[in-house]
Amino acid sequence: MDEFMNAAGIVGIILAVFVVLVLVKAVKIVPQQWNYVIERLGKYRRTLEPGPRVLVPFIDSVRAKVDLRERVVNFPPQPVITEDNLMVSIDTVLYYVITNPTAAVYNIDDYLSGVEQLTTTTLRNVVGAMDLEKTLTSREEINSRLAAELDKATDKWGLKVTRVELRAIDPPASIRDAMEKQMRAERDRRAAILTAEGVKTSEILRAEGEQQSAVLRAKGERDSEVLKADGQAKAVQTVFAAIHQSKPTDRLLAYQYLQTLPQIASGDANKMWVIPAELTKSLGALGNALGGYGDSKTSDEEVEVDPAALNSFDDTAKEALEAAKRAASQVAEAESSSEKRKKDKSRELPEE
Repeated sequence: MDEFMNAAGIVGIILAVFVVLVLVKAVKIVPQQWNYVIERLGKYRRTLEPGPRVLVPFIDSVRAKVDLRERVVNFPPQPVITEDNLMVSIDTVLYYVITNPTAAVYNIDDYLSGVEQLTTTTLRNVVGAMDLEKTLTSREEINSRLAAELDKATDKWGLKVTRVELRAIDPPASIRDAMEKQMRAERDRRAAILTAEGVKTSEILRAEGEQQSAVLRAKGERDSEVLKADGQAKAVQTVFAAIHQSKPTDRLLAYQYLQTLPQIASGDANKMWVIPAELTKSLGALGNALGGYGDSKTSDEEVEVDPAALNSFDDTAKEALEAAKRAASQVAEAESSSEKRKKDKSRELPEE
């Protein structure tokens, strides 16, 4: 009896293990963004989507687990010859997503290897039609053409190429050195041009400044000379008006002339000075004024004087006018005293 119970217990344990194994084989939990490709007895049965799924134990099996997320593949640098027979090394990055898990499993053995080889061949076809300079400056064009060609070729594999990027384009070392020299020469040329343009602009501005300064200086000197000439003309006109307003006689002019002679001879450098011929006439006029000899005639002719000049006297003109008046009064007093002496002499003669 004990042996029977022991045997029954062993059988029960075996059955429990079998049931657990059957449940493990029958129930599958598919994660989000994953698909399971199921085969039944070696033949494609169905594709399991995310969530709990039930299979036929020991008959259905998981052929492949396919990740539906977008994936990034970095391919090693590939040597490519350009149109001008220069070899460059191009490093590419591929972005793709699986849209048909069944096709990705059954239509190609290794879709990653297939995408890599297809990228290499397509890249050589695209870059082989460009020269080096265009290759270095046309990355966007190369990316778009690669993406279009790869997407068209991988559609039957259940793949969709979303983006292709050229991460690096490395020309040969000799070409890089030549390009660096060219760029250095270009930068030096631009720097020389900018320096020359700066110097040119500076010289032009300096010349324009000197020209404007010279023009303004000339205008200032011209205006100064004009104002000076106007001032001298007004001064002469003012003095002329003052003199004619006071109606000077020859005697007054002779008296003023004699007062001016000491000033002519007062300089240290004036060791010798010439007496002008007019001095004798002045002395004669002065003698007539003081001694009464000769006929003194005063011109009563009227001189036309600009009233504006008389009204525009400045301090200097006024002083000249006052001096002329004082001199005229002195001469008048001298004439009156001379006349008085003549009268006294004429009275004394009859009494004798």
